[in-house]
Amino acid sequence: MKKLLLFLLIVGVYILHQDYWNWKNNELVLGFLPIGLAYHAGYSVLAAIMMAVLVKFAWPEHLEETEPHDTTAEKQKGDDHE
Repeated sequence: MKKLLLFLLIVGVYILHQDYWNWKNNELVLGFLPIGLAYHAGYSVLAAIMMAVLVKFAWPEHLEETEPHDTTAEKQKGDDHE
């Protein structure tokens, strides 16, 4: 269920990126910022939040292992062949 929700979040953010409704809108936000630019500023914040959620809930845990891989057994096997 968690994977489905994360997938739907990604699809939703992707759909919001296609902001065709702002292309011909000449409205200014705060009197100086074009609506399309303001929309993309908000979208960037949303994308950053989405990435934080993905890192929190979908990051592969095996990448966080801090113990080094034991290669002594592999080296000993290699020494036997010499």
